[in-house]
Formats: sequence, C-alpha cells, structure tokens
Amino acid sequence: MEGIIGKHRVHWSQKTFLVSVLVGFLLLIASLIINYNAGVYATEHAGPAVTDIVLDNVPAMNVDFIFLDGAIIFISFLALLLFFYPKYIPFVLKSTAIFFIIRSISISLTHIGPSPDQSPLIINSINKFFVFGGDLFFSGHTGLPFLMALIFWDKKKLRYIFILASLIAGVSVLLGHLHYSIDVFAAFFMTYGIFRISEYVFKNDYNYLKQD
Repeated sequence: MEGIIGKHRVHWSQKTFLVSVLVGFLLLIASLIINYNAGVYATEHAGPAVTDIVLDNVPAMNVDFIFLDGAIIFISFLALLLFFYPKYIPFVLKSTAIFFIIRSISISLTHIGPSPDQSPLIINSINKFFVFGGDLFFSGHTGLPFLMALIFWDKKKLRYIFILASLIAGVSVLLGHLHYSIDVFAAFFMTYGIFRISEYVFKNDYNYLKQD
C-alpha cells in the first residue's frame, strides 16, 4: 500500500499531471452529455428493424445482468485498476471521452430500429442516462473493454481480462438481441481506430503511461 501511495504522491505532485487529469475529466463529462443527447436523438428517429443473420437464427435471451450489472462491475474494476496504476488516468479519461464522442456521431448517423424481440431491460434512474434502445452502431459494451485492452496491452493479464470482457459483452448483446451483429463486429475495428486517434492526439499522455 505504501508503494501505491508513493506512486500517487509522485504523479499528483506534478502540475502537468493535475492539469491533464482535469482536462480529461472535463472532456469525459462533455462526452457523456453529447452521448446522452445523441442516444435520445437516435432513439427518437429510429427507423424499422432489419434482418440479421445471427439474430434471425438465435432466440432472444434475458441478458439483463450482464448488460447492466456487468457494466457496473466493469466500471468498478477499471476504477480500482486506475487506483493501482494512476499514471494511466489521463489517457484513459481522454481516450474514453473520444470513444463516446465518436460513437455519438456514429449513432446519430444511423437510424436503424432495434430488434422487435430484444431482451427487456430494467431501466432505473441511473442507467436511463446510458441505455436508450436506438443507439446501435457500434456496440459500446463491446468496444469500451477492448479499448482498455489496447491501453493496458503491455500488461498481459489485464489485456486478456479486458479482451474476455469484450467478447462476453459482444456475445451477450447478440443473445439479448440488443445489438445487430454488425454493431458487435465493427466495434473492434472502430475501437482500434479510436485508440490510434487518441494515441496521436494525446501523445504526451500516452508516452507518460509508457514510462517506467
């Protein structure tokens, strides 16, 4: 524990680190606001459902626990991870913000309606700001864990944990008919592009997390 506290002391004592975290936090808040409005817009303008080679051959299953509670577990695990690896905080915040912004643009451009037999979800006062129904392309549940896998790629165990989480999320949204197969398939390619964009735009933060 003293080693972890020492890490935090070293990082948080640097003005550049503090400013970078603040910018990342504000950017993330802005991206979540954009994401909410894009989700509402995409859902209000959703068109008819389309056929899908996977969904047409697999009956819809209840995946409420994985889709909703799994997301909470993922966020909690990531928060704990950043406590142990504080130097990753700026880049994780900023790249996640870019992820939400690009996904918001993407779902605003595509107005395909959700599958009519999708698994019902229990919507509460919190997840209603993140779950909409018409925000389909591309799958955030699949993409965000994969983004973390790319960020923590040098840490083998974490890389595999995040890849596994991404695959589980991808399969679950298909089984629940919450996304079309193209939403899941394309999520990996879209996310890789977002990672590369973040790596270029936030070069200093990326280089910082690579330091020993």
